[in-house]
Amino acid sequence: MKQRMIKEDIINEVCRDTRKPRFVVEEIVNSTLENITMALSQGKEVQFAGFGTFEPKQRAARTGRNPHTNEPVPIPARVVPSFKAGKYLKKAVTK
Repeated sequence: MKQRMIKEDIINEVCRDTRKPRFVVEEIVNSTLENITMALSQGKEVQFAGFGTFEPKQRAARTGRNPHTNEPVPIPARVVPSFKAGKYLKKAVTK
């Protein structure tokens, strides 16, 4: 079974690593996530050197199928968030 690390776990790890109070670390993590979200919503790319890049990607319109009736359903074009892992992250994961 896959193990999962949630935001709460990351906050706890950073608190332990930095010996900073929980409320400070939580505020920083939340602010970081909000800033990444805001940048992506404005069409900007967010890059962490060696870690990876978050970017908004355009998905083309296409035709899907309703699974119950098998009728074609138009799916409009849209922008979705995407993440591409950086060199150091890829290397760390493949070890």
